[in-house]
Amino acid sequence: MNVRIASLVPSLTELVVELGLADQLVARTGFCIHPALQLRHVPKVGGTKDVNLAKLQRLAPTHVLLNVDENRLDTVQATLPGVAERARALRRSLNDELAQTQAAGRDPCLVLYLIWHDPWMTVARDTYISRMLARVNWHSEPGIEGGERGVARYPALRGDEPWLARVERVLLSSEPFHFNDEHLRQAQALCPQAQVQRVDGELLSWYGARAVPGLRYLRELASA
Repeated sequence: MNVRIASLVPSLTELVVELGLADQLVARTGFCIHPALQLRHVPKVGGTKDVNLAKLQRLAPTHVLLNVDENRLDTVQATLPGVAERARALRRSLNDELAQTQAAGRDPCLVLYLIWHDPWMTVARDTYISRMLARVNWHSEPGIEGGERGVARYPALRGDEPWLARVERVLLSSEPFHFNDEHLRQAQALCPQAQVQRVDGELLSWYGARAVPGLRYLRELASA
């Protein structure tokens, strides 16, 4: 993607240059004057409060930098047409899916969600994946939290943990590791009493736009 930046805030324009992105600046305001040498050829699109929207659109930026104090709300709205409406629609869809998922009501189930092999690696309970699973009353094992960052969020297994015998479902994520049939057999040996299956890792681990279809997918998995 060819990045084309329009900065409508003087301090941010200076920061863009400091970060080495001056060549990607395609628009600035008349108040964006520092550093002068690097900005001399960047087109001006009016002031911070009176942006020439027609000229800005002709310059076709892919990214527009604005600020709540420097720029007017109507400038933001005109620069990002339809975004707020799409965001509200997505929020409504997400709330609907969350309500449907909660209303379904299911018995608790112990789940092992595997993301890697050699060693087997799973997810801690404070990850997005585990919290998605909890929406259908699936509780990931081991029952530990890994913190905000770091390897503890994705614990490795020895393979002889006593709780493995209690796991009811083993989910092998489609990413980041590609599990094959042999891995399925090994996972079954790891948790002899469990139902073992491959699952769509993108739907269960990519937040944002995939959260709504991810919840639908989870309900289907839990009903199967």
